[in-house]
Amino acid sequence: MIKRTSFLTLLVLFSLNSFAANDPVVASVNGQTIKKSELEKAYKENLLLVGPEKVTKGKVLKDLVNRILGIERAKNNKLMQDPVVKYKMEDVMYHAQVSKDLEPKLKKIVVTEKDIETYYKNHPEYRTAHILFRTRVQPEKVEDEEAMKMAFKIYDTLKKAPEKFPELANKYSQMAAAPNGGDIGYQPSINLAPEYFEAIKGKKVDYVSPPVKSQFGYHIIKILGVRKFQEINQQLYKKIVYDIKRDEILKSYFKDLRAKAKINIFKDRLK
Repeated sequence: MIKRTSFLTLLVLFSLNSFAANDPVVASVNGQTIKKSELEKAYKENLLLVGPEKVTKGKVLKDLVNRILGIERAKNNKLMQDPVVKYKMEDVMYHAQVSKDLEPKLKKIVVTEKDIETYYKNHPEYRTAHILFRTRVQPEKVEDEEAMKMAFKIYDTLKKAPEKFPELANKYSQMAAAPNGGDIGYQPSINLAPEYFEAIKGKKVDYVSPPVKSQFGYHIIKILGVRKFQEINQQLYKKIVYDIKRDEILKSYFKDLRAKAKINIFKDRLK
């Protein structure tokens, strides 16, 4: 029995020594070690990136050493207690936990051409121009009223002379596209403010909308074109539909979490 125990002990020691030999320590930093396997992994990851310096194992090893020194210094300075750092760390944990919980469901998401076609039917891609009378996100009453008054004044002019849209956009619009007659080109609906898209949805080319309020200010919108389904970027819309399906899974996930939690919302304090 004693001999058998000694043999097993030697076998374990041999296995550990063999493993250590295959994965030796390539550097130590204030007592912390960097194994060859860690270096190889970091080296391969760095080879996938393009940077100003040539990727070498020496450079990657230096980066690993610097990382250890930086983390050690942060711990010594108790940086983990800093409110900003704590918030960022919690944000990382939040996303990591959600990803871990939902990864199996997200992998099952399938987007078909029929899905894209159905989505596009309700969210066609318009080419538009607009005249923007900008306001702050939370404007004072006077500022908002002045912008609205000016928008309706220009709209009244356009009702009588719609051909003046490019000229008036160039003169009055407070946006980068003003010199181009307000033309912002074709845009998926997700790139437009919800109020903006709803104002033109279902309308035909050359339609000019009454002033529409969004968080950016007041818009007068003109439809310049509508893309056919066959002309759209299929990959872009596949991603849009994927994101919608993903967001539905997220909504369901958090709905379940909220149902199991004790939550008090003081609505009177939200005003």
